[in-house]
Amino acid sequence: MDDTPAAATTAQAPHPARAMVFPLAFAQFVCSYAATNMNVAISTIADDLGTSVKGIQTTITLFTLTMAALMIVGSKLTDIFGRKVCFVAGLAVYGAGALLATLAQGLGLMIVGYSVLEGVGSALLIPPIYILITVLFEDTRSRAKYFGVVSGAAGLGSAAGPLVGGLITSTISWRASFLAQVLAVAWILVLTRRIVDPPRSASRPRLDIGGAVLSAAGLLLVVLGVLMSSTYGWLGARKAVKVGDTELIPKGGISPVWISIALGALVLGWFFWHVRRRELHGKDPLVAIRLFRNRISNLGLTTQTIQWLTMQGTFFVISVFLQQERGFNAIQTGLTLVPATAGILIASAAAERMAGRHSQRRLIRAGFGTVIAGFALLLLLVRPHSNVLLFAPGLLAIGLGVGIMLTASVNVVQSAFPESDQGDISGVSRSVSNLGSSLGTALAGSVLVAASHPGQKPFALALATMLVITVIGWIVALLIPKRAEPE
Repeated sequence: MDDTPAAATTAQAPHPARAMVFPLAFAQFVCSYAATNMNVAISTIADDLGTSVKGIQTTITLFTLTMAALMIVGSKLTDIFGRKVCFVAGLAVYGAGALLATLAQGLGLMIVGYSVLEGVGSALLIPPIYILITVLFEDTRSRAKYFGVVSGAAGLGSAAGPLVGGLITSTISWRASFLAQVLAVAWILVLTRRIVDPPRSASRPRLDIGGAVLSAAGLLLVVLGVLMSSTYGWLGARKAVKVGDTELIPKGGISPVWISIALGALVLGWFFWHVRRRELHGKDPLVAIRLFRNRISNLGLTTQTIQWLTMQGTFFVISVFLQQERGFNAIQTGLTLVPATAGILIASAAAERMAGRHSQRRLIRAGFGTVIAGFALLLLLVRPHSNVLLFAPGLLAIGLGVGIMLTASVNVVQSAFPESDQGDISGVSRSVSNLGSSLGTALAGSVLVAASHPGQKPFALALATMLVITVIGWIVALLIPKRAEPE
């Protein structure tokens, strides 16, 4: 480990610092790509593995859910073992999961490789990315620039997943898409030689195992509740809930969705009580309670959650619509989503310039406004048998809006705390982003199933749901105060 202080590293060796950004951004791209590349190949993978669309939807949701549930834990491990150590370990676990998914012959092995191992690997490697950017670049403009690079890579990976995944699936196989991730991870591991981890000034904390279990269990129960809505419905249970031959809830009884969400809320409440108790006894908590008392950060975290929820939910809805209603193959689906990819790429490329000319809160508001316009265009222009070109204006606007606000939200959250808290807040920030992604796929899928009765319009209703959530995000963005701007 280099003994050079972080500030000196930044001041004396700016070019090496910038050189570290590429492997960090590329790793973020791969993780985000993995969250969406399967959407365009849902039917193909389901047929090949002998499962259903719902089975693949569950696999996708569990991947982002695993990341969300373990991201805070991964961030704390970063503080304990070091940023570079966790980054490299995460890459190794992720690569092993991608290789296992490549060889999977059934849904079970796919879940272990993709949902579990890739999810755990992502939870280990993503927090160090944002922590390193924060400590290597101290001034706001440089930090915004490189947050823009990394956040842009995240958005671009999510947007490029359908296109690249569709191209590989159609020309070779969906398995080749996972093999490409293995090769990408191997390359990033070689590039990690460039990364220098500035030493922490604070002592190493201890891992709060109880807090880790409670936070993961609470988040898991909440998202699983939303996921179960596609099977049991939101109100009365559409079918009996059974464990083996034992009927727990009869058909027409209370939906297990609310039971799972309520249990998740109780466990999360227990988690906060546990954390507070450890703080009072002078022990290291999984995450400091004071992080959740910062109004600016809380608003930024809320906008981050909604951004990822709407983006992932929209990609899922459009992908399923094109494949099930229009009979599109993977490459046709990916090409239809190109305008969204282009929008994110254009906005991310302009992130530094926009950060220099406009406040972070203004960019977040503008981003949400642009996404709202995109949903309005989709609902106005697209019909079951519309020309695919009519998808382009709405998807382009959604991509532009997402690209505009992703970097700004991250910068608002990370800049609200000193370097000593960067490990904790990075884990919280990445956790809520992935929680948003999980909820987006789960919620979109449940709306599609709930509105799939004859005479209804499930895809229009799902997009309208995403629109309403985006409007809520815009309202939250209006509440971000002017003092959110870092000096």
